Amino acid sequence: MRRRQRRRNAWLVGAALGLSLLALLPLGFIVGVAVQQGWQNIAALVLRPRMAQLLLNTLALTLLTLPLCVLLGVSLAWLTERTRLPGRRLWALLATAPLAIPAFVHSYAWVSVAPGLHGLPAAVLISVIAYFPFLYLPVAATLRRLDPALEDVGQSLGLKPWAVFFRVVLPQLRLAISGGTLLVGLHLLAEFGLYALIRFDTFTTAIYDQFQSSFNGPAANMMAGVLALCCLLLLTVEAASRGHARYARVGSGSPRVLPGWRLNRRDTALGLGLMLATCALTLGVPLLTLGRWLLAGGLEVWRNDELWTALWQTLLLASAGALLTTLAAIPAAWLSVRAPSRLQRLLEGGNYLSSSLPGIVVALALVTLTIHLAPPLYQTLFTVLLAYLLMFLPRALVSLRAGIAQAPVELENIARSLGRSPGQALWRVTLRLAAPGAAAGAALVFLAICNELTATLLLAPSGTRTLATGFWAMSSEIDYAAAAPYALIMIVLSLPLTALLYQQSKRTAGR
Repeated sequence: MRRRQRRRNAWLVGAALGLSLLALLPLGFIVGVAVQQGWQNIAALVLRPRMAQLLLNTLALTLLTLPLCVLLGVSLAWLTERTRLPGRRLWALLATAPLAIPAFVHSYAWVSVAPGLHGLPAAVLISVIAYFPFLYLPVAATLRRLDPALEDVGQSLGLKPWAVFFRVVLPQLRLAISGGTLLVGLHLLAEFGLYALIRFDTFTTAIYDQFQSSFNGPAANMMAGVLALCCLLLLTVEAASRGHARYARVGSGSPRVLPGWRLNRRDTALGLGLMLATCALTLGVPLLTLGRWLLAGGLEVWRNDELWTALWQTLLLASAGALLTTLAAIPAAWLSVRAPSRLQRLLEGGNYLSSSLPGIVVALALVTLTIHLAPPLYQTLFTVLLAYLLMFLPRALVSLRAGIAQAPVELENIARSLGRSPGQALWRVTLRLAAPGAAAGAALVFLAICNELTATLLLAPSGTRTLATGFWAMSSEIDYAAAAPYALIMIVLSLPLTALLYQQSKRTAGR
């Protein structure tokens, strides 16, 4: 039995190692391009006015958007979790709802309302609208978990409500804010459709344009390398910002729930005004715009055969990608729970690091590798699914790991003692008990693939049309009425993910 268990562990380690090496392909591509180009060519390609302009655009976008997202997300979380604002539970749900609308659909709605909207101000406005929920959700969940005794102590020392917030509550939100800021920052670096529609140049839009014009030229590769370095820099800054402070407490803390701060009339009016303005900008503009274009298009836009072909191909790609990614995550998830080690943590870290790279970098790496090493695989279904696997593996891994952790190892041992092989015990006992976690991870991957744009544009075989690429084709032709059904279906498909994130946020807080 021990011999069979060692063989099973060796097989799982080998599978996890192979997956991690596969996940490091984009990083290997970046290093390989740099080595191949040499220092002189690198300097010539990087030290250009165009590259400097892209860096300035990226820096300005990041420095303006992130503080605004933090300010809006923390303000809304405090209003919904720490005050007696009328209808705060409804406002909490509405603050999460913008996640159901893809970022490039936000941009499409604003451009169709105000065609002259473009440049940095438009990019900051739409980025804040699209991405602030990534800060709202973790901050709101952390506020729900905080021990009310901490605030009681602050009040007993004579601190005013705002002083209690800034001196007691805000330091406890440090991890939530840094994690949410990292998510928003990575989205800013990876987003393509949002900025292309408002004609704001970023590394992602420049890489796509360069690829379309020169087909994988050295300039596109070096832009991808600089973009990847920006992502790694963002990861490093976020890790350093966590600090070494202690955020956990011994014991369960006070079981009571804070009644919330009672707001005066002026503060209530300001809080409701902020909520109404946020909902109008994040939900009102996109939904009203979609409704207007759907009414303008009438039934004709729904009679488009390409729309239903795109829906069918999206569901097919998303189902295949979710199944492949979930199955690939099983070895790493099992090892992280049943046999944790330094090697396992290193392998898992490689998966997370590679998934933080923008989709266009992953796609460009696969384009280069397939053209030079495996030409028959270029622009095939295999390459598209491989890109989805590299980009979305952590979504399946995290959920599956939680499911396996809830399956008692004793049941697996009992199955082996009754004559089942280690593989049979894993499949028939552990994975059956972990099925809800696996299903949640597969759902996250499925919905992410439904809204994926850049990798699909670069890698999909000729004739492939997903909802995202179909929407992009229609909106690029300024045919907003024909693009509206694609956007509406993507929003409907994204609603379950939004509801899942909202419910998960409440469960993690113990409510």
